Amino acid sequence: MNNFNIISVFIDQEKGFRGNNAAVVLLDSAPSDKQMALWAEDLNQPATTFLWPEKAGHYQVRWFAPDEEIGLCGHGSLASAVFLKKELKEEKAILHYRDGHIKVGCDEGGYFMWINPIEVIDHIPAPKGLEEALGIEVHDYFSTSNKDLVLVKSEEALRNMKPDFKALSKLEPFGYAVTAPGEDVDFVSRTLVPKVQQLEDHATGSSHAALTPFWSERLMKDKMDALQLSPRGGAFHCEMHMNQVLLRGKAKTICSGKFEL
Repeated sequence: MNNFNIISVFIDQEKGFRGNNAAVVLLDSAPSDKQMALWAEDLNQPATTFLWPEKAGHYQVRWFAPDEEIGLCGHGSLASAVFLKKELKEEKAILHYRDGHIKVGCDEGGYFMWINPIEVIDHIPAPKGLEEALGIEVHDYFSTSNKDLVLVKSEEALRNMKPDFKALSKLEPFGYAVTAPGEDVDFVSRTLVPKVQQLEDHATGSSHAALTPFWSERLMKDKMDALQLSPRGGAFHCEMHMNQVLLRGKAKTICSGKFEL
């Protein structure tokens, strides 16, 4: 069995959407925070997912970017589902992280993850300077416990947006899920994280944990398709259930092997 994969998730090869990469490393037990940070820096992926078993079907999980720990990583969670199916033949598992748990797995519909919805906290004015930093008109603005939601007029405006990341980094919010109605799908988005190395995330599960309830309420739909218009692109199928968000996506394993600990 290999204990290491690099996996692209939320891909759509027909549309040329390459999704987001995550390394997945299976460990026997929990390493130190310092060691995980050093390994993630060496691997230099948008996210490195570290897993170690708790009991049958249950894993502890931590996620690290090359420059800092990630509190909640959706694409790293979906990559775990791919890894566990490929390397351990496990079709379902529960990932336990500091603030809760995420159910992942695969079925006839592909790879999936169940994640808690991230609800809007408040409908507030956009931060001063945000429109200038984004370079497009902000139609509406909402705060959440994760990234703030920025509603813009159209998919075309969002696609052509050229953010000034230096200006964005001076504003208080950590990150933004900028979103608009879709032309061929239900909604589109881009995720900007100007205070970290990544700057723009490629395909972001945590953003869609907020975007799914946001658009479900506005479109009055429980099942939606979405695209993330990043340089690599991401494709999501989103479902809003009573108290959970279901995200589905396609994936491809880029490489696998032994990670020397």
